[in-house]
Amino acid sequence: MLTYKGKVAVITGAGGGIGRTLAMAYAEQGAKVVIMDKDENGLQKTRERLQSAGYDAYSYVFDLTNPTEIENVMKEVGETLGRIDILINNAGLGIFKSPYDLTVEEWDYVINTNLRATFLCSREAAKIMRTHGGGAIVNISSTRALMSEPHSEAYAASKGGILSLTHALAVSLGPDRITVNAICPGWIETGDYSQLRPEDHLQHPSGRVGKPEDIARACLYLTDPKNDFVTGIHLVVDGGMTRKMIYEE
Repeated sequence: MLTYKGKVAVITGAGGGIGRTLAMAYAEQGAKVVIMDKDENGLQKTRERLQSAGYDAYSYVFDLTNPTEIENVMKEVGETLGRIDILINNAGLGIFKSPYDLTVEEWDYVINTNLRATFLCSREAAKIMRTHGGGAIVNISSTRALMSEPHSEAYAASKGGILSLTHALAVSLGPDRITVNAICPGWIETGDYSQLRPEDHLQHPSGRVGKPEDIARACLYLTDPKNDFVTGIHLVVDGGMTRKMIYEE
């Protein structure tokens, strides 16, 4: 049974990594997939992969730091396909440098790309979702919203903001039958998984490093219409690392 047959799923940051895997996962479940990224070459590779598997995709190149572009693209999707049922706010980036050296421009770039764009994409998609009975939004945050390494201030602030934004939107959009949830991925390897060391895997309580497919399965759960009692949460998908006490012995 194809859970998402006839549904429209919009995925940002679909030019590679987790986003590319999400696009394939929703296409396999019958959804009409709309892929978005500022990386035109990466987006084309994702579309080629979908097409080689027998799926079509609607693709849009746009800049998440440009509010007007976000509004225009979401409006165009609504007019072209008639609906948006699912939005996965997956796109994001980080600038990791000492807080003593991080510039205001760099701070704003990370916040605007990760946090402001998540709000704007959600708002514009929700305007369309509510016209046909609701939908589901999933925001990709990070375990760095819950714990930190040095020199991650802008990234951590943006991802922490996404968690607060998620439960706020869940309450605001609930009356329109729109669920809003977040996922906090841990180490998700998007490169050559075979090159990871045994200690990379063994430090995880789960015994392995994560894969993009782990995030895809979590998204499929949170956007399933049968799971509409789940809203406003953040689901940590990290192999147990944020629950592990780490002390040098």
